[in-house]
Amino acid sequence: MTILLSLFYYFYFSIIGVYVIFIPKVLYSFDYSASEIGILLGAAPLVRFILPFLFIKGLKLNQKVFQTSLIIFVASAIAFYNSIEYFYLLLVSNIFLGVGLSLILPYIEVISLESIGKERYGKVRLFGSIGFIVIALILVKYLTSSTIALDFLLFLVITTSFIAFLISTKEHKEQKQETLREFQKFSIVRDFSLWAGLILMQISFGSFYNFFTIYETDRGISLDMTVYLWSFGVLIEIVMLFAQGRLLQNHKLLNLIRFSVVASVLRWFLVFAYPTDLSILFFSQSLHALSFALFHSATISYLYQIYQDKKLSQQFFMGLTYGLGGLSGAVISGYIYEYYPNYLFLSSSFFAFVSFLFLMFYKHRQEV
Repeated sequence: MTILLSLFYYFYFSIIGVYVIFIPKVLYSFDYSASEIGILLGAAPLVRFILPFLFIKGLKLNQKVFQTSLIIFVASAIAFYNSIEYFYLLLVSNIFLGVGLSLILPYIEVISLESIGKERYGKVRLFGSIGFIVIALILVKYLTSSTIALDFLLFLVITTSFIAFLISTKEHKEQKQETLREFQKFSIVRDFSLWAGLILMQISFGSFYNFFTIYETDRGISLDMTVYLWSFGVLIEIVMLFAQGRLLQNHKLLNLIRFSVVASVLRWFLVFAYPTDLSILFFSQSLHALSFALFHSATISYLYQIYQDKKLSQQFFMGLTYGLGGLSGAVISGYIYEYYPNYLFLSSSFFAFVSFLFLMFYKHRQEV
């Protein structure tokens, strides 16, 4: 199972690499405005936000639903070819891609945490970071047309879906469905400051995930160098994922989350203040180890620790942070970049700072 999980993360996050590094540039080449790009890239996060509420209403993330999502995932990638030039068709394609992304990862994450534990999670998850960096370094050399980016996207989606299918069939013991009583115990309102902080943290990433490539190349940094910046951040992320096991075991998870948010405040401010200084940009990218790798691992481990219904907590983490937060971040950053481009990453630093304030108000509690 460990080998399959490692392969899954490798190819899944290779898809994310194509999607966040190159697809914005492809859309830019088709003369989409910054606000339109923000809306298009916000479609998948919107689906991530909506789906967890359907599970509260009775939808079950079982093997059948999971495998159906794999079919939708592949079909949406195929649809990109005929919809790339048409805004509304492309929006629909992104929505269905979001369905696949939203259902696949939470299902696999729960299997990972239960089968290998939080201490070893990082050493398996780091293969996702390797996949991200490898696809970035390969595609930057061959991205001579939009079709090439779409070819890579389709190949990776098919490969990821096949591996995910193998994992789902290998995992014979299905998760016991939570009772209605357990679902009632899961309350976003009761932990509002925690969830608000997590959402705002992801909103701060909107500028980075959707416009970092455009932002830097518009300011004279070459596409090759921009990819090197992406790759360096992921290399540092890999180091953190490999070494973080002891941190997650011996330190308070909530404090690690707060610390990673503070690192993000600094990171985004440096990109705003020094957008063309490569030495500072590389340093800011080194903070990706904290603002993404440590934040993600500490957060999913913390939610797994404090909630009884483990699968639902992971679905809401994906839905509210990468979903609502990702959608809001994409749309907000799109409009900011269109009208106030120089202040794009200052806004990210502000959102991360407000996230830290909410997390400071949150009081740690035991499992509920």
